Amino acid sequence: MDLLMQKWGLILHALALTGILLIVRIIIGFLGLDTFSVTNLVTAFVGGAIFTIAIILTGTLTDYKESEKIPGDLATSISALFADADLARKPHAGTAGEIKDQVRQLLASINNNFKKNSWDVSEIKAVVARINDGIYLLADNGVAPPFLVKMRTELINIERLSNRIQIIKNTSFIPAAYAIAELAAAGVILILFFVRLDKFYESLVLFTALSSLLISLLLLIRDMDDPFEVGKKSYADVDLTILFELEKEFQKPSEK
Repeated sequence: MDLLMQKWGLILHALALTGILLIVRIIIGFLGLDTFSVTNLVTAFVGGAIFTIAIILTGTLTDYKESEKIPGDLATSISALFADADLARKPHAGTAGEIKDQVRQLLASINNNFKKNSWDVSEIKAVVARINDGIYLLADNGVAPPFLVKMRTELINIERLSNRIQIIKNTSFIPAAYAIAELAAAGVILILFFVRLDKFYESLVLFTALSSLLISLLLLIRDMDDPFEVGKKSYADVDLTILFELEKEFQKPSEK
């Protein structure tokens, strides 16, 4: 059921909004206010509006495709950092164990932020700082530098991805571009309210098809602008399962 709604939910939402607009179009038709004829100017405006929205969709799609890689990259770096802590061996097992506990807390903090649909970078940086302290302690105790460099590299990568998530969540894709797209869609729908074809039902079919297409594209662009929305009624979210499953995997040793 969830997969079905993820695929068709946005279209159904757009059709529901189109249905409301369709009632207005029918009323306009019965009142005889649909006096516009289909001219080259009208078709050019409709085509230009769709082209404009398509350009904006392409821009948001680029960021979305990048966002799809983030959960996998985060999971890989966190897993590597967790495993690399064991390279310290004895007599540094105590410090290594503390680092592994901090990595568990780091993953839990990341997942909690996703589940809350927010991103508290300060909370994540605080855990990163504690892990750094553990790595520096291993360095003071003479652990081989290549191991420590690898751990630092993974930790820097995690912090870089965290900062990227914050930018994606807190930055909207060119608000002026959204305004242009919404204005273009509103203009097309407004024109379609008053376009008359030879047969009334043809006007209704044309209005329904174009309006639902434009509304669907606008909803999709809005949804794709923040792909990290867990639990919200959205239809274009990045799959974060790999991070949630990794947290369960990290908890297994402590359950024994």
